[in-house]
Amino acid sequence: MCLSNFPPFNLLLHHLTFFLRGDRRRHLRGAGDMASIAVPDPTPPPALDAENIRKAVQGWGTDEKKLIEILGRRTAAQRAAIAREYARLYNESLLDRLHSELSGDFRSTMMLWTVDPAERDAKLVNKALRRKDDNFALRKTDEHYIWVIVEVACASSPDHLMAVRKAYCSKFSSSLEEDVASCSYKDPIRQFLVGLVSSYRYTDDYVDEGLAKSEATELCNAIRKKQPHHEDVLRIISLRNKSQLKATFKHYKQDFGKAIDEDIESYGSSLFSRVLRAAVLCLGFPEKHFAEVIRYSIQGLGTDEGTLTRAIVSRAEIDMNNIKEVYKIMYNTTLTREVTGDTSGFYKDILLTLIGSEE
Repeated sequence: MCLSNFPPFNLLLHHLTFFLRGDRRRHLRGAGDMASIAVPDPTPPPALDAENIRKAVQGWGTDEKKLIEILGRRTAAQRAAIAREYARLYNESLLDRLHSELSGDFRSTMMLWTVDPAERDAKLVNKALRRKDDNFALRKTDEHYIWVIVEVACASSPDHLMAVRKAYCSKFSSSLEEDVASCSYKDPIRQFLVGLVSSYRYTDDYVDEGLAKSEATELCNAIRKKQPHHEDVLRIISLRNKSQLKATFKHYKQDFGKAIDEDIESYGSSLFSRVLRAAVLCLGFPEKHFAEVIRYSIQGLGTDEGTLTRAIVSRAEIDMNNIKEVYKIMYNTTLTREVTGDTSGFYKDILLTLIGSEE
């Protein structure tokens, strides 16, 4: 049965801290300036933006720079308003017009960026469950498809995850939870993913420090005994809210001398261990996860444009400024420099627009 949204709650954003390179502590940007897109002030009315987009796609040739200038510098709510005005004025879908006018990775990026974020993530998860990507044979592993499911379930706000579940049901006539439960991934990975996509983590800054300390011990015992799929691990990671989990992860490092994601990596090499580590990072340190995802996408032979595009598009309005800071620390280079070196043309231009400036 399809699920509807819960009544909306405000997602509580905390000032994040991040530990990298031993004991070095890095204070990231506050909640107000984590998004990277540069929205003009004042912003033109949606009807005017729709008119200018129409001019950009009419006649001989397409003005790609104008499309990037408009759509690449608008919030999700503003892009939705532009799409409505465009449909009202010209009796056609903005997404359909973009699809017919553009091509290649640039088209894919503009389509992902323009569509409603919940619908976008629903489509990405469905594709990951079907695993019919052109690069699948080259990647030789399900891990990069599972990343998509984990990111949507763990790096999103509770309200966004509910919106994705509703969009998924509307788009595919089945529930996200049912499709994950019946997917071809094997247990315990499938069981873990069902728990993650089914969870609604309440947004509250209250932390039970005693519980955090005891559950840090439970997690450590399971991980260091090479039992990452232990029921205690599944329960804690699937059910606890993010504030409580961050406190648990903090106690883990304080009490046992190593960050939990580092321990998972040290004590386990299985696919489940890597999925667990991705979930832990998305819940507690999403900047590190997405920095690693972007790095993966541009390393080796060729660029994984699908992964690179997904990471940048999905985080530009959330925490891209933090990701850029973490990326610089982890890899001693800027994200802008990496993207400039690995992409080209209008595809490069839209990615750099979404990434924003770097000091």
